[in-house]
Amino acid sequence: METPDWVKQAVFYQIFPDRFARSQQRRSRVSDSPPLEAWETPPTPQGYKGGDLWGVMERLDYIQDLGVNAIYFTPIFQSASNHRYHTHDYYQVDPLLGGNQAFMELLLAAKQRNIKVVLDGVFNHASRGFFFFHDILENGPHSPWLDWFNISDWPLSAYDGSKPANYVSWVDNRALPQFNHDNPDVREYIMRIAEHWIKLGIDGWRLDVPECVKTEGFWQEFRQRVKAINPDAYIVGEIWTDARQWLDGTQFDGVMNYLFAAPTIAFTAGDRVDMELVRDRSYEPYPALDGAGYGEKIEKLLDLYRWEIQLTQLNLLDSHDTARLLTIARGDKLTVELATLLLFTFPGAPSIFYGDEVGLPGAQDPDSRRGFPAEKDWDTEVLAYHRQLIALRHKYPALRTGKYKVLFAEGKVYVFARQLGDEELIVAVNVGESAANVSFQPEGLSSVPPQLLYGKAVITWTEAAGFLGLQLGRGVVVYWDR
Repeated sequence: METPDWVKQAVFYQIFPDRFARSQQRRSRVSDSPPLEAWETPPTPQGYKGGDLWGVMERLDYIQDLGVNAIYFTPIFQSASNHRYHTHDYYQVDPLLGGNQAFMELLLAAKQRNIKVVLDGVFNHASRGFFFFHDILENGPHSPWLDWFNISDWPLSAYDGSKPANYVSWVDNRALPQFNHDNPDVREYIMRIAEHWIKLGIDGWRLDVPECVKTEGFWQEFRQRVKAINPDAYIVGEIWTDARQWLDGTQFDGVMNYLFAAPTIAFTAGDRVDMELVRDRSYEPYPALDGAGYGEKIEKLLDLYRWEIQLTQLNLLDSHDTARLLTIARGDKLTVELATLLLFTFPGAPSIFYGDEVGLPGAQDPDSRRGFPAEKDWDTEVLAYHRQLIALRHKYPALRTGKYKVLFAEGKVYVFARQLGDEELIVAVNVGESAANVSFQPEGLSSVPPQLLYGKAVITWTEAAGFLGLQLGRGVVVYWDR
């Protein structure tokens, strides 16, 4: 099993292009005065705020200064939706985002900064505006593209919900006709799209709802063809549950790790979790977890996949498909800090959803997709600890590829070590409302007195008995012991 080494060193930043940044320069646009929503107002399902790829390029200094070295873009291809999961043309970047010219300029600028770029591949379904399906709507049974989709009867009803749709669509959403992946022409078309953008220099694909593609061998061929062009390309699937069948070495390098997000939220937010914001999500809204319960979930997760796969999981706390953690935790800022610490010290590539690093709140879609706030509205304390935790991850290889060992998990306290050769880091988290004093024997660790790297704590080491004592307020402590 081989996975891309660069992913093991990566810190990802997820960007929803319409909401991150509008270009401040005079650029060639679709219209001089497009009817855009005001940036600061709450987002709507259909409205556009006008973020574009030139705007992202103008923010690369900010992204690089944060410590990010990989960007995952939600879809950028031509579409009649602000989220662009309704693809019209897979070969054209949406003109509202600046078109292919803006993307190629951005890709070059990112490469000059050693920032990787991963695109969202929506290959299970297209849209009513996709040329081949639109031809069917225009020409009915005379269209040469009938076998590209699954048509059951006539006439098609693409818009009138009172009539049978008569074609298969994703989760019965008529706006998203589902490809017939058993058709060799469809399969070849999608493979060539994947190859085209890899040849142009993107560093990987995030695959939307890949479990919905049932055609045998499809994702195996996808991997073979992408890796034949760039063996280091990252292929990551949107799988919310146990992903072992896709992580067998023949398909994906990793998945979006909601199996990490769910227990981490349950542990750090506890009873503060707003259950209405997680109830309809695919990751389990666990009851509040204590240290022992969290340790059990994490050890089960680490046993689920091979270590090489663990190191290339895309770890996250929230995304465009969920409410933001700050809002899930009812505004408790310390919860977010604790969870962020656990994110940046866990095996796999951490991913930040744009705006989380400056304290952007948001309930479920569309509220979680707000415009990136003006600098005057940033929570600078949140930004500061993001920068500090990212810097620690970059500085210490043990936090990226070192083995993970649970040391103590009782009550509201959870302690673990990351070890790589002589380098050892210990992370202790207290999610309780009050201070906690714990003492334990950290078997297999060095006895050299530690150096505090993050947080506040009183640390004692009893040399003869080999006991480590920690006095923790509500919060975290990370220290390096070598």
